[in-house]
Amino acid sequence: MKKMQEVYGQHFPIEVRYFLCQFIEERDWHSIDVKDPNNEVQAKAILNEFLTHLQTKTQELTGDNLFPVRMRLEHAITTFQALYQENALGFVGTVRDCLDKETMILEVLRPESPEEMDDESEQPKTAGKIIQAELEELTKKTMNAEQKLKELQNKQEYFIIQYQENIKISGHLAAVQKEPATRERQDKEAILRRQKEQVEMMLSQQAQQLLHYRVKQIDLYEKAIQALEVVQKQVLDEELIGWKRQQQLAGNGLSLDEDSLDDLQQWCERLSEVIWSIRQQIKKLGILIAQLPINLPDGQKNLLPELSDTITGLLSSLVTSTFIVEQQPPQVLKKESRFSATVRLLVGGKLNVHMNPPQVKATIISEHQAKCLLSNDINAKSEKSGEILNNCGTMEYHSGSGELSVNFRNMQLKQIKRSDKKGSEAVTEEKFCILFTSDFNVGGNDLVFQVWTLSLPVVVTVHGNQECNALATVLWDNAFSEPGRQPFAVPESVPWPKLGEQLCLKFRSATGRGLSDDNLNYLASKIFGMASINVRFNFTLVCAKYKETLRDRNFTFWEWFYAVLKLTKEHLKGPWCDGSIMGFVSKLQAQEWLNQKPNGTFLLRFSDSECGGITIAWIAESNARSDEREVWNLAPFIARDFSIRGLADRIKDLNNLTFLYPDISKDFAFGRYYTSTQDQPPATNGYIRPHLVNVISMPCPPINDYEPHRPAQIISPYSPPNPGSSVPPTPQSNPSDDFLADDTSSSLTDILCSTDYDTDDIIHINVNQLLHNFNFGASS
Repeated sequence: MKKMQEVYGQHFPIEVRYFLCQFIEERDWHSIDVKDPNNEVQAKAILNEFLTHLQTKTQELTGDNLFPVRMRLEHAITTFQALYQENALGFVGTVRDCLDKETMILEVLRPESPEEMDDESEQPKTAGKIIQAELEELTKKTMNAEQKLKELQNKQEYFIIQYQENIKISGHLAAVQKEPATRERQDKEAILRRQKEQVEMMLSQQAQQLLHYRVKQIDLYEKAIQALEVVQKQVLDEELIGWKRQQQLAGNGLSLDEDSLDDLQQWCERLSEVIWSIRQQIKKLGILIAQLPINLPDGQKNLLPELSDTITGLLSSLVTSTFIVEQQPPQVLKKESRFSATVRLLVGGKLNVHMNPPQVKATIISEHQAKCLLSNDINAKSEKSGEILNNCGTMEYHSGSGELSVNFRNMQLKQIKRSDKKGSEAVTEEKFCILFTSDFNVGGNDLVFQVWTLSLPVVVTVHGNQECNALATVLWDNAFSEPGRQPFAVPESVPWPKLGEQLCLKFRSATGRGLSDDNLNYLASKIFGMASINVRFNFTLVCAKYKETLRDRNFTFWEWFYAVLKLTKEHLKGPWCDGSIMGFVSKLQAQEWLNQKPNGTFLLRFSDSECGGITIAWIAESNARSDEREVWNLAPFIARDFSIRGLADRIKDLNNLTFLYPDISKDFAFGRYYTSTQDQPPATNGYIRPHLVNVISMPCPPINDYEPHRPAQIISPYSPPNPGSSVPPTPQSNPSDDFLADDTSSSLTDILCSTDYDTDDIIHINVNQLLHNFNFGASS
């Protein structure tokens, strides 16, 4: 560790190497020639991406115990920017050199002796390694049992041969006894009797041995099945159920390990091989026992039939449990919209189910019908709550991956039958699910399985405006449902920190950056209607609370949060991930912070009053008194505004915004997102193409405590006309004048030439008063 710290010195802290290990190790740093200036653009892109990832990771370290680490990372960001902002190729070279030295150290420290290798084996094993080791042991036990069964079969066959020899001797003896009584006959009879006694004694001994071997063989199967039950329970009840739980949380944004299902299939296939082998061995042992019945000692029970039932039950449980929904249908399912899903049988390849490809059918059922299905109602599988087009498919075997699956690509929900609603229940709270059913044969019609599986709960909508509330139902169900629940039971209330975790998960998945403790404190205060709150306290939140209309607002907490998430995802993702958008902060807190900063300092916060809006708050001179300062709030921008002109460009337009809170240059914070006017198409046909500029008219009366903005105003900056064009040049306006424009900065010509009035009102204009207001009569 000390040698590693020497490699990653102060200019490249080892904490950066640790937190960005995946980013660093996934890139081929040697593919860039640091001596070629033409590679500067590529190196610059990698540097910016590196700084973005580092900034994101820094923001995620919110705990008090992580404060020193966070400070180290923030200092590292500043160092990297200072050293490499103008020398991106130098940054690439530094990282490459560090990795080369790291490789040399690892080569020296790589264990070579068996003793050193044994030290690694003493490390704690993961659940996957434990299961793999147990499966290996099960395979060995099964192979050993098979070998013992062959030995038992050989012994029984030898016994039968000897038994047939005894029958021959008995036949000879009977024939001799019919001969006339002579001395010769007596000698023959005596010899045959002795042979018969010897053979019968030997057969008796062999029969006892065979019985002993049979009991031992049954004992082998009993122990193997007991071990098998433990491993199968671990795979199905822990790992597979855990994967399904992870899949459900993935609906809220959790990252699902793509390889985990392949590992599960491998384990399930190994289990199926062991189960099938033991089952066949038990059947063979039963045949051997039937061929040569030997009575068990008094009081000893024949366990073979019971073991046969147990192993068949394990196979049935394995097959039915591994019929799963690999790709879930959308949990907000809009009527008449096309959707897809994939169903997979994890043991299909090993049991040769694909030799007679099974058909799978999909139907939609209600929550009540799902309960009946789980309670073994024989009529439940024939019921449905709607009609799905293209709902039948044939499972296909993919030899490369060994997967047996069917992909429903073009399903469409044509009809839906809803249950009778009680009270204030909304359609966006009613849950359905997709039922997938099939049946297939295993072992050449030896076993017939009827299998089914349920998708995650879905909420059916008919209009796009129902999606938001439907997602609220889905998020709560995904977050707080328990394994093995009755469909689709969820707790009515949970501690706020648990919901906060899910909101953070959802936000990180959608935008690339999660929520800090301060963000969650703000959200908690908003949903509980308190001035401030600490997320560490387990305030209990009722499910209906985050669907209730907020005080003094016409929208719910969830509608507000979802609108913010959607706005950030679609228009603000880059600045949010950079940490340039503070977002979740109250107006009073923003004023308190800004009042401590120089004029022109600003921050961005999500609007409390506008659903899906973001506002800019900044500190500037007061309108009332010149010796005082005031925090101004720009009218919130919404998605429609950003479809006209992006956030970064709007901030660039406003010259009175200079530093992003606390003290970051706005060009440094947002410069990478500015739109270059050089990228616009050149003037054609003698016309100069205008571009939009965001301006603020101040001072003017605020609207709802916000300063108005004119996001759609077109300013045509001065540009020389094209050669040969008759278009005269247009004088350029001063942006600062536009921003600070007051009544005295406009001209009389501007007023009279304005078209923002009715022509019928011209006679009502008091020109003398107008001239007096503009000081034209001051000298008179």
